[in-house]
Amino acid sequence: MDAVLTSSRTLIAVATRSLGETAEHTTLAQYRALVVLASQGPQRMVDLAAALGVAPSTAGRMSDRLVRKQLVRRHRARADRRSVLVSITAAGRRIVDEATARRRVLVAGILGKLPAEEQQAIAAAFASFAGAAGETPDHLWPPVEPPDRRRAQAGHLHAAATTAEISAEGR
Repeated sequence: MDAVLTSSRTLIAVATRSLGETAEHTTLAQYRALVVLASQGPQRMVDLAAALGVAPSTAGRMSDRLVRKQLVRRHRARADRRSVLVSITAAGRRIVDEATARRRVLVAGILGKLPAEEQQAIAAAFASFAGAAGETPDHLWPPVEPPDRRRAQAGHLHAAATTAEISAEGR
């Protein structure tokens, strides 16, 4: 247990350093929300809160801040128009991808101080640990929806809503 706790402190330090200049504008908690959205796709607020281990109101306030920073967006779910989803924007995904690239360099520097056998053992142990925690490996993350497609869908939804409103007024 002590070794895992000590390692977790090291990983938090690496995570903080990997944010670089972004750390001035994005907290680790906000960054974690971006990672959840990047790795799991759009989330209902209650599901995002559960994934982050916070109350839905806390996730809502965090999402408000991330929306203002244009790192996430809120939109209605297609299947249930009453449900609001939060998804990562291209700018938010860029922050996650850049931090991940910096983190790879930092971790490689640490691992480079160890013999190859220990590096492999650590990689296997961390893969098991991440799997047990429910983390999705980066290569399995969903792609970011292109902005053009979102705009086209939003325009289509707006046009459909306008048509429905006009039809309703005519009744």
